[in-house]
Amino acid sequence: MFENLQDRLGSILNGLTGRGALTEADVAAALREVRRALLEADVALEVVRSFTDRVREKAVGAAVLKSIKPGQMVVKIVHDELVEMLGTEGVSIDLHAAAPVVIMMVGLQGSGKTTTTGKIAKRLTDREKKKVLMASLDTRRPAAQEQLRQLGVQTGVDTLPVIAGQSPTDIAARAVQAAKLGGHDVVILDTAGRTHIDEPLMLEMADIKKKSNPHEILLVADSLTGQDAVNLARNFDERVGITGLVLTRMDGDGRGGAALSMRAVTGKPIKLIGIGERMNELDEFHPRRIADRILGMGDIVSLVEKAAENIDAEKARAMAEKMAKGKFDLNDLADQLGQMKKMGGMGGIMGLMPGMAGMKDKMASAGMNDKMFDRQIAIISSMTRAERANPDILKHSRKKRIAAGSGTDAAEINKLLKMHRGMADMMKAMSGKGKGGIMKQMMGGLAGKMGLGGMGGGMPDLSNIDPKQLEALQKQAEAAGLGKPGAMPGLGSLPGGLPGLGGAKLPGLGGMPGLPGFPKKK
Repeated sequence: MFENLQDRLGSILNGLTGRGALTEADVAAALREVRRALLEADVALEVVRSFTDRVREKAVGAAVLKSIKPGQMVVKIVHDELVEMLGTEGVSIDLHAAAPVVIMMVGLQGSGKTTTTGKIAKRLTDREKKKVLMASLDTRRPAAQEQLRQLGVQTGVDTLPVIAGQSPTDIAARAVQAAKLGGHDVVILDTAGRTHIDEPLMLEMADIKKKSNPHEILLVADSLTGQDAVNLARNFDERVGITGLVLTRMDGDGRGGAALSMRAVTGKPIKLIGIGERMNELDEFHPRRIADRILGMGDIVSLVEKAAENIDAEKARAMAEKMAKGKFDLNDLADQLGQMKKMGGMGGIMGLMPGMAGMKDKMASAGMNDKMFDRQIAIISSMTRAERANPDILKHSRKKRIAAGSGTDAAEINKLLKMHRGMADMMKAMSGKGKGGIMKQMMGGLAGKMGLGGMGGGMPDLSNIDPKQLEALQKQAEAAGLGKPGAMPGLGSLPGGLPGLGGAKLPGLGGMPGLPGFPKKK
């Protein structure tokens, strides 16, 4: 979503940080480019004007221009103002009310209200351990109530039985009553939408609000609609009164201006963002983390959270034990590739790693993408158990059979085996004697600098990290140098670079099993 803006701002601010001293003219020229970049990203004009005025006011002071690293001071000011524009702190759904807490979903037709209702219900059930009831108030759209019922079956969440002929306000009253009788903690009302805002829609929303007395009214807006989403939020807030926003399709290729404008224009917090079609692809909106990503600083906390959700702790422990003995077969490689896909694939992980956001294009041009991972997993899946455990037995006839089974060719199988051999050699080096091997030193050094001491050379159990520790992690990581492009402490001292990286010595990439290296330049 923010890639174009990230590239533009990155090049503008890199031009500032590369200089030893700055003049007011330098800052003014850079801010003109920032203003143009934000306008091209579809950020509202009034928001852009306010943003650049605040940055200019802070950036042209003597304290900045005469500081040791003025360029970095300007980057920090831009970062802080981005956070301010996005809302300073993340705000989650408020459930502090008498049960059942009523959440009313509003928005235009096609913005993703029904799917988002299912996602929120699943999130509250899984994470907050709440008993949720969903009710569809959309009596106009064909099969809208059936769609919500199907989502309820899919997510294991209760839905209100449909009674034909009832009005939306009667369904709302029945839903609240059913939630009280059924002992539900939360009831989510999925209201009807229109293709545009009109008077009957607003009157219906007001009637439903009066009848159900919702604690939260969430406006679901499609982030790809740009500035129209901001006008939509204004209208709904004036007529119905919203408590927060949910932006859908944040994984799309829109310019991101709606997300940057809506908080500043409406004063209402963005509470959640939809990042995909699946029921678990709904994230909390953290302004600081979004600002970090836009400025290419990575997002360590989100990376750790994704790992905690997707990595099987038992498998990780067993893998660590095998690595400690220097063992790494093709089953392990397949597991690593599968886990990386679950965490958002190559691009998703690189976007969250400090200083690595710019590597995505280079990797794509080298043919390294998620489709390549799929092919590699297909190759490994086409092998027998004995072949996966002992790749050395793979001769020509076996490779021919595997190529036919996986829809690939012998060249791709050889590439995979070469990559595996390089990684297996690296595992042996990491498990070497003396101070517990390179892996133990590397993980210990990284853990110490990130405030995760006491790991004893292994990866921590991510699911048990204290939430407060997670919140402090980003700041600790930045202080340790992780916010600088390519700077991953504890990983830079491996002699001669890492296998498969072609002498590029990209610290941090070699420590991720399953990550193939860049080809050497010819």
